[in-house]
Amino acid sequence: MTLDQLRIFVEVATREHITRTATALNMTQSAVSAAITALEGRHGVELFDRVGRSIVLNQTGRAFLKEAVAVLASARTAEGALADLAGLKRGELSVMGSQTIAGYWLPARLVRYREKFPGITLGVRVGNTVDVADAVEAGEVEIGLVEGQVERPALSVEVVATDEMIVVVAPQHPWASLAKLRSSQLPESPWVIREPGSGTRLAFENLIAREGIDRNELDIAMTLPGNEIVSGAVEAGPGAMLVSRAVVASKLKSGTLCEVAYPPTPRPFYLLRHKERYRSKAGDAFVAMIRERGK
Repeated sequence: MTLDQLRIFVEVATREHITRTATALNMTQSAVSAAITALEGRHGVELFDRVGRSIVLNQTGRAFLKEAVAVLASARTAEGALADLAGLKRGELSVMGSQTIAGYWLPARLVRYREKFPGITLGVRVGNTVDVADAVEAGEVEIGLVEGQVERPALSVEVVATDEMIVVVAPQHPWASLAKLRSSQLPESPWVIREPGSGTRLAFENLIAREGIDRNELDIAMTLPGNEIVSGAVEAGPGAMLVSRAVVASKLKSGTLCEVAYPPTPRPFYLLRHKERYRSKAGDAFVAMIRERGK
């Protein structure tokens, strides 16, 4: 069994398609098929069901996929350790941010890091808070940046910046003209909220809990999977949302959305790293830059 065979297996398992995998890996279809056949033949198992011209991961393959991903993560750790011998002149750094951070806070810091360390290749992924924590814990990325609280024994969690959450509505909404919105009025409007697992959803749930409001008292008009779609829905309809000021700054400036006269809620940005996995020099340099200029 080789690392190349494992990489090919993981790619085929993800796509369940030989041709697409071959294209993605810049290989021939026959080479991809040969790698899978060799892996199965060496150990006398079948990892995929062949149904007609389709290839589908079977139960054995699904169990093996978890182990293969873990082995490749360990291999990347070893490669990173060797790359560090050359200092920060070359190497890779994987970062994953939740949507608000990745869309509005992280880009300027990535550019600054790239200017300082042009030899480091940055890989960036986006997900909600739970997705990011899962990826850091599994070793898929070295550094995670989230808005939501994370409590996992395997992860170190550090506050690196502070966000501000505000209540926002469309200009025609009754709250847009209020001199002050009272907490007792929060159930009077429909709400558009983010999906479970997102930091913005957690901030909303913390707000209503702090104000002593039962979630069942609220009219949750829509639950949507992203900042832009939530703000678009509020812009077009009668609902309200709790959102990062950075997310809607341009819409507030243009007047398509209005900030409600309700006290803003501060929200920390957290940096996540695995406590026991190898920490690269590239990662340490990124964290040092975030600590210095993130707040």
